[in-house]
Amino acid sequence: MVGIYFSGTGNSRYAVELFCGEYDKGAKVFSIEDGNVIEAVERENMLVFAYPVQYSTVPKILRDFISDKKELWKNKKIFVIATMGLFSGDGAGVLGRLLQKYGAEILGGLHLRMPDSIGDEKVLKRPLEKNKKLVKKAEKKIKKAVRLLSSGKPSQEGLGVLYRMAGFFGQRLNFGHKTKNYSDKLRVDEDRCIGCGKCEKLCPMNNIKVVAKKIVQNNQCTMCYRCINNCPKQAMTLLGKEVVEQSVIEKYL
Repeated sequence: MVGIYFSGTGNSRYAVELFCGEYDKGAKVFSIEDGNVIEAVERENMLVFAYPVQYSTVPKILRDFISDKKELWKNKKIFVIATMGLFSGDGAGVLGRLLQKYGAEILGGLHLRMPDSIGDEKVLKRPLEKNKKLVKKAEKKIKKAVRLLSSGKPSQEGLGVLYRMAGFFGQRLNFGHKTKNYSDKLRVDEDRCIGCGKCEKLCPMNNIKVVAKKIVQNNQCTMCYRCINNCPKQAMTLLGKEVVEQSVIEKYL
């Protein structure tokens, strides 16, 4: 087994590391940004994908990765983990259908509610203790899903027609367009920004450059919220106007 993930604040990374470790202590886990991920996939027949749902669909960076490497997925057996703050509908299914398009066999799916990574919307924020309980609940759910997969009866969350309808009518119908292209909505408060360069190092899209201590963008944001949740001065926003809480998985463990 090989785990593959894309993660903004660490939820999906944590989930797939725990899942693979429970299933096979020797399993390796790779980010899609890791230069070794292609070789690892080529050698392994069984894969576990984990990713954060955006508007009941797949972040563009992950969709591009899968489409650009479409020859890799033929005849692979894949289990999909979708992490979310609130609701995804068919989070596992939407990624599963994309992989099936390129010849993969989808074994099952798992939906995990986790601390919301959207740090600049107050309505999405929960108390610290509630987020810690969410993570504990997710851990139990992961372990149960591993037992089911090991027994040949994998969880089917997110797969099937009813889940697909929930994802489409719940979010994709109205908001699916937001992930069809990369975003140009990332905002920087220049009065707060100190030009430290942390956001530049973290950005998976090379969207951010620090030039003369000023942020320059390529308008290629994949909405992962890494920069927003790690900026030492909380100087960056995307959907909201002010950072309410910086959310990274380490806070809740």
